[in-house]
Amino acid sequence: MIIGPPPKFHGTRDILQTRDASEDLPLAVTAPYDRAVTPTPDGVTLAHHSSEEATPLLDELCDAYADAYGAVPGEDTREKSGAFRERALGALGAHNYSLVTALVAGQLVGFAFGYSLRPERGWWDGLQPEPPEGFMAETGSRTVVLAEIEVRRAWQGKGIGRALHDAFLSERSEERATLASNPKATETHALYERWGWTKTGTVPGKPGAYYREYVRFVLPLPLPGARR
Repeated sequence: MIIGPPPKFHGTRDILQTRDASEDLPLAVTAPYDRAVTPTPDGVTLAHHSSEEATPLLDELCDAYADAYGAVPGEDTREKSGAFRERALGALGAHNYSLVTALVAGQLVGFAFGYSLRPERGWWDGLQPEPPEGFMAETGSRTVVLAEIEVRRAWQGKGIGRALHDAFLSERSEERATLASNPKATETHALYERWGWTKTGTVPGKPGAYYREYVRFVLPLPLPGARR
């Protein structure tokens, strides 16, 4: 999950930001927000896939990703698309991977995927401000990473992204979700905050990462109305 400054909803990267970094970063949601599970938009079919079922869909996922972003001034589209393919391939082998796709008349118009967060991932390494004791402890089953959410440009703004988000998280057994974002994607951060996500702080990007730093968000699970 990662993000440049795209103007519309794209991926988990670009969907997530909330406050200016100079503000206090609370670890609990204190303002009203909308976390109820959202109905699937008319004409859209959502499907859940295992890693084995997702593998043959990789080219379609890459095509939808490229369409979702389009050409962003100042960014190398091929580099970004190539980086996504590498992430998508690597994610297939992650613990408890799952994919949700959105189809309209047989066309894949959006998707979301993620996996359980393993302790050795170092997801919280360098988190600032320093969180409460125990916050960064991972067991391999405590937290799910919402790694990507993408919706083709022609289908953005129709509720598909939210439906994918809720469908993916509603099937998870972890106690919380997390995702990463480009710190400059303030509009998408505000969107995620409306969905109940809380900005916990920033972490430095690791060697070879697309950005120098990333914003980390968390969301308590289960979602209201979700079945477990």
